[in-house]
Amino acid sequence: MASILHPSSLLCSSSSTTTTTTTKPPVSPPFSRPQSTLSPPSKPLLTTLTATAIATTILTTSLPSLADSPSSFNIYYGTAASAANYGGYGGNSDKKASAEYIYDVPDGWKERLVSKVEKGTNGTDSEFYNPKKKSEKEYLTYLAGFRQLAPKDVILNNLALSDVNLQDLIANADGVTSEERKDENGQLYYDYEIDGVLGHSLISVTCANNKLYAHFVNAPAPEWKRDEGILRHVHQSFKTVG
Repeated sequence: MASILHPSSLLCSSSSTTTTTTTKPPVSPPFSRPQSTLSPPSKPLLTTLTATAIATTILTTSLPSLADSPSSFNIYYGTAASAANYGGYGGNSDKKASAEYIYDVPDGWKERLVSKVEKGTNGTDSEFYNPKKKSEKEYLTYLAGFRQLAPKDVILNNLALSDVNLQDLIANADGVTSEERKDENGQLYYDYEIDGVLGHSLISVTCANNKLYAHFVNAPAPEWKRDEGILRHVHQSFKTVG
């Protein structure tokens, strides 16, 4: 270890005696841990955290409007059998093989047995309803002897002649809309939507097999607000087959 000269020896350079002073080794300053600086999270991290929070809120939030709604549908095969050949639920043969039309029925809905008298008078062929609210329903009527559709307004008026409830709904409607569409085979359909204080109705009409088919989806205003998506699906599922 090198010796360190005392300052006095520097001042007294003429003295012949050299003084050696022993000093303690320098003490290193105590080790200090480097401080880490936390930088604010980057924008992508904030975005991820925000998205996660929103997703968690959506998943944990109950949706009462869909709580009692069916999650699946059943296909109904309608035969449009005449009153003379009517066997209770649209005929006693293989309904799928002899079907003339199909539509979806919400899971849990019940089928109402259509009598021969009703079938012979107004042409009702099938009907299903929500057991929790029987006025929320879908049904199909048909009339023989029609090769093509008449103008849209004529068709709707003729349907109302044999359906008192439809007459009342139209008379008290806030709005009635109609449009034409064609399916993948080019078959023409008329779609009607009636909105009123008494309820809501979706109607689809077409001609095939020398018959006029009319599919109705009806619901009171509260049920329409709750089940609109389901009822529109049911309406759009109707089509003729065979």
